[in-house]
Amino acid sequence: MPEKSPIHTQADPDGQFRRKPSAFRSHISSTPNAPFPPEKDRYALYINLGCPWAHRTNLVRSLKGLESIIQLIVCDFSLTSQGWLFTGRHGSDAVDPLYGFTQMRQLYEKADPGYEGRYLVPVLWDKQGETIVNNESSEIIRMFYTAFDELLPEQMREEGRGGGGFYPEHLRGEIDAMNEWVYHTVNNGVYKTGFAASQAAYEENLYPLFESLDRLERHLAESGHGPYLFGEFVTEADVRLYTTLIRFDVAYYNIFMCNLKMIRHDYPRLSRWLRNLYWDGGRTLNGRAFKDTVDFWTYKYGYLRSKGRDEPDEKLVIPKGPLPDIQPLDDAEASNGH
Repeated sequence: MPEKSPIHTQADPDGQFRRKPSAFRSHISSTPNAPFPPEKDRYALYINLGCPWAHRTNLVRSLKGLESIIQLIVCDFSLTSQGWLFTGRHGSDAVDPLYGFTQMRQLYEKADPGYEGRYLVPVLWDKQGETIVNNESSEIIRMFYTAFDELLPEQMREEGRGGGGFYPEHLRGEIDAMNEWVYHTVNNGVYKTGFAASQAAYEENLYPLFESLDRLERHLAESGHGPYLFGEFVTEADVRLYTTLIRFDVAYYNIFMCNLKMIRHDYPRLSRWLRNLYWDGGRTLNGRAFKDTVDFWTYKYGYLRSKGRDEPDEKLVIPKGPLPDIQPLDDAEASNGH
């Protein structure tokens, strides 16, 4: 039986869920004598398949074509007091392939024996120095945009991408501004809503979440916005929003009680944006990265566990809907979905 998850008890005394900051904040750099230079096979990315923050890093790793450069290591998505585990279940490695560890806690303590924080994913690990480079997803994805470009074919480098890459100079101010409010009210807003431990805390975060979704819907209606958030090309803003909205209808709507509206029924422009990335965007960018890094069943199972459901797997009731998990790309077909 899985150990009862500690997450659902981590609201503060006022009922609010507050995410703790990441602790390891170094960077990959090509500057002379940098402690973490870009090298093939030197680094590993630790994730689990349920976490949207880890999903960001895995998605960008695929979009940038870094699969042969940075090793991917997957742990289970059932959270315990020892952090994430390696179990051989749900896409997880049976043990950590580098050290034989069974807990992410052991990896953190290898990097810092005195570490006392949470044992989070994602983790970008330096196999040579045997330490954590970074465990902040927003910083890892920006490293992935450019830090390894010298090891990639020209068409995969940022300088060769249409629109100026994932974080183009001319859009940085707008992207950063959107990231700020989307993070607080949407990316983290679903957690602050779902893990709220009082009615007041729940409603305090629920309404701003949907105000921001309304704002995103209006944004996509503005001239120059679409098919992606800032026009013709996918940017960091799309990546950061995608890993939340792809989970929204199947998990946050019901399990986290973010249930005032659904993306598929109430936000036609956001729905089209999401479907375009899932069904088509991956193919036009690099393979099928947006689709291939998604696992809908994992989101349903994992978020049930995060809310404290501790029945054995064979007795856990997992929601089947909505059906389909994501609607077809074609608008006419999607409008007939349920």
